[in-house]
Amino acid sequence: MRVPLMAAIAADLVARNVAVLRFNFRGVGRSTGSHDAGLAEIDDVAAALSHAREAHPDLEFGVAGWSFGAATALRWHARDRAEENYVGIAPGIGPNAGQRLPDPESLHSATRTFIVGERDQLVPADLVVDYADRAGATVHVLQGSDHFFYFREQKVACLLAAGLGIPIPAAQIRASCE
Repeated sequence: MRVPLMAAIAADLVARNVAVLRFNFRGVGRSTGSHDAGLAEIDDVAAALSHAREAHPDLEFGVAGWSFGAATALRWHARDRAEENYVGIAPGIGPNAGQRLPDPESLHSATRTFIVGERDQLVPADLVVDYADRAGATVHVLQGSDHFFYFREQKVACLLAAGLGIPIPAAQIRASCE
């Protein structure tokens, strides 16, 4: 939650006047509970959104995550047939993933965006591209980026904001997203 990528994305969204809720999954940091390898963590996503909706019923919501968080949020999206825009940054997929993503052909209709680094050492970019294509999602492969998107945090933040449906001025798109 505190890695430079997540901090940059949260700061970018707040600068765009977007409310942000970040949380640790059970058993991480100061959160209670025990890690459940991605199963019960789906309920953590649901609980976080439920809390946010109760606190701010007048707001529109989207959901995004990075790595384990991206995979878990997508599994929640599928399980609850959520309609919120989804952005997955380097979602855990492939031989090193501890959990499976939902079958892309079984996903209901919703706006989904994936962002992955061409040189991601944990998540094979070609698997994300294939998954996104089969899911009817938008995919952005950032050339030269690895799993942590060092020095490309602003680009990822801009692509994430666009994927969530946040209006971005054309000049900003040219400066940050391209």
